[in-house]
Amino acid sequence: MAKQNKRQHLVSVIIPAFKQEKTIREDILRIKNVMDELRYDYEIIVVVDGQADKTLENAKKASSNKVIVVGYEHNHGKGYAVRYGIVHSKGDIVGFIDSGMDLNPNGLSIMLEQFEWHNADIIVGSKRHPASRVKYPLSRKIISFLSQIFIRLLFGLNVRDTQVGMKFFKREVIGDVFPRLLVKEFAFDIEILVVAYNLGYKKIFEAPVEIKYNFETSLISQSLMSALFKTFWDSLAIFYRLKILRYYDSANKRKWRYDPELNLRVNIG
Repeated sequence: MAKQNKRQHLVSVIIPAFKQEKTIREDILRIKNVMDELRYDYEIIVVVDGQADKTLENAKKASSNKVIVVGYEHNHGKGYAVRYGIVHSKGDIVGFIDSGMDLNPNGLSIMLEQFEWHNADIIVGSKRHPASRVKYPLSRKIISFLSQIFIRLLFGLNVRDTQVGMKFFKREVIGDVFPRLLVKEFAFDIEILVVAYNLGYKKIFEAPVEIKYNFETSLISQSLMSALFKTFWDSLAIFYRLKILRYYDSANKRKWRYDPELNLRVNIG
C-alpha cells in the first residue's frame, strides 16, 4: 500500500546550471537525498546551459537511474535551460530549482506537500513567506521589494516574490503556458506567472524557502544592477505583448515562436 501511494505522482525536478563546476555534483546529491526521503517517485534532469567549464563533466559524476544529465554547447539563459529540461521530462508535476548552493533543497519537501494540499496550479518559493529563512543584504531586499511593487502594478499579479529559483507546476500548466514564452533570461519567472495567471491558472501559492546568498553584502554589484535593469525592460516587453499585441492569446498561436531544437509545440503538452 505504501509503495502504491509513493507512485501516485511522478515529479520532475529540473536543475539549470551554468558555470557551476565547483558545486554542481554536491547540488545534485543534496537534491537527490531530499527526493529519496519523499513519498513521490521522481526524476532529476540537470541541464548544463553551455559548456564553458567542467560543469557537464562534474554533473555526470552524479548521474544515476534517477538523475539525467543533458546539455548543449552555447549558453542560452536560465529560461531556455528550464524549457530544454521540460522537453526531456515525464512528470505530472514539473518544477525547477537553481543550482549554486544558495537555496536549501529541503524546501522541496514543503513545496510538494503544499502543492498537493492546495491542489495548486503553481507553487513558488518565496523570500517573503513568514516562515522563510533568508540571509541577504538590505540593498537586495530593497531592490526585490521595489521589483514586486512594479510587477503588481503592471500585471495585477498578487505574488509577493516571483524571482526565487524554485517553482512547481501542474503538467497541464506546462503544456498550456510554456509554448507561448519568449524570455530566456532574467524575467523568465515573471513571464511564466503572468501568462499562466492570464490564462486562468489562478491557484498560485507561495511556500517558505531557506536562502543564503553568496556574494558581498556591502555593495550592489554591477552585474546585479544590470540584471535588475534587464528584468524591468523585459517586464515592460511582456506587458506590451500581453496587453497591446495580445501575443499570448490562443488566437495568435501562429505567431508564437518555436525553437526547432526544443520543439515545444510537440513535446511539452
